[in-house]
Amino acid sequence: MIKAILVFNNHGKPRLSKFYHYFNEDMQQQIVKETFQLVSKRDDNVCNFLEGGSLIGGSDYKLIYRHYATLYFVFCVDSSESELGILDLIQVFVETLDKCFENVCELDLIFHVDKVHYILNELVMGGMVLETNMTEILQRIEEQNKMEKQEVSFLLSIRESIIIIPKESIGICQNLTYQAFFIVVLFV
Repeated sequence: MIKAILVFNNHGKPRLSKFYHYFNEDMQQQIVKETFQLVSKRDDNVCNFLEGGSLIGGSDYKLIYRHYATLYFVFCVDSSESELGILDLIQVFVETLDKCFENVCELDLIFHVDKVHYILNELVMGGMVLETNMTEILQRIEEQNKMEKQEVSFLLSIRESIIIIPKESIGICQNLTYQAFFIVVLFV
């Protein structure tokens, strides 16, 4: 089972952190810091997994990571997970981000946090791997994008039909406005 997914840059600044077990905020920050210290000091020619840090669970957990350009992608997993399977999952995650953002970079993770979390949730939910087929994931993301575009066009059409009421008529129209708002909310 996956305990946490962390993405941080070469300076240790977290760009994405998702914990599937409860840790208070201070502990989460300490885990990110300790994980960065463990992973960043390793040479590029050594294997991409190591024993978990003392804060994340020690020898019962493993840190499996990949270093791409300026970002480290780290999965903290228990001993039941396959190291090679998680390395493949990291690859699928990064390739999916690459397809969605056309050559993903650190700024994409900063400015599109919601989309990155959506992509991650298509891969992993509650610490369990849901999907590893990139085609399936990209199809779901495209469906989500279509729904968002439909929602935006619907909201724009509502905005165009809003009537501006003079101040003197507010008392008379107030009840009608509440009814219209209620109907729109039910319709959405």
